[in-house]
Amino acid sequence: MTLEIITSELLTPVRHGFFTRLGGASSGVFKGLNCGIGSSDQAEAVTMNRTRVAEAMQADPSQLARMHQIHSADVVTVTTPSPEAPKADGMVTNQPGIVLSVLTADCQPVLFSDPEAGVIGAAHAGSKGALAGVLQNTIAAMENLGAKRGNICAVIGPTISQRAYEVGPDFMDDFMIEDPTYVRFFAGGQGDRMQFDLPAFGLHCLREAGVGQAEWTRHCTYSDPDRFFSYRRCVHQKEADYGRLIATIRL
Repeated sequence: MTLEIITSELLTPVRHGFFTRLGGASSGVFKGLNCGIGSSDQAEAVTMNRTRVAEAMQADPSQLARMHQIHSADVVTVTTPSPEAPKADGMVTNQPGIVLSVLTADCQPVLFSDPEAGVIGAAHAGSKGALAGVLQNTIAAMENLGAKRGNICAVIGPTISQRAYEVGPDFMDDFMIEDPTYVRFFAGGQGDRMQFDLPAFGLHCLREAGVGQAEWTRHCTYSDPDRFFSYRRCVHQKEADYGRLIATIRL
């Protein structure tokens, strides 16, 4: 099956893609393009999937830079891909040929580009990392390489939508402590539960940081099991594990 790659005109002409689960070699609960090295999927299948992604990006698999994602605000600058994935949730580069990659399964994959400066970035922005400032830190790291934030375009890929993201009062409290106006990203749910709008919060962070343009592709990972992996859907269906989607960008 052919790979399905979601792209955005905002990032053109930089080569990039938010890959769906279609077209991979994995089976079972991982059926499709599972690129999660940390999953319990067969290592051979994951390697094959990641090779297909690299080929789609017109790169050697060795050029596929990855992170050990920890839901932080930490960002690294990549000059050459390392076999030892750094602990971080954002990465930037100005080196042609390096493919920045992010793994997600409900969290926001965010790709950044300043084509004039020749600087790109990628971030894994779940609720915790987004609140901590990973998006703002990725933009700042791009500036350190010569990008201008007003020239940066940022695109949020497939992520969990508000209607599928139920949270408790402690979750909401963390946001209210940071800024009481963040209440606008929550809608009423059942009992003391609330529905959190993660992509709206991500767009807010990007626009407040002063990027030139920002958008969400408007794909919900939870609501489309044929195309996307979802951690939350896995938990609700009591599955043993879940696949990871990949998003990539290169100069």
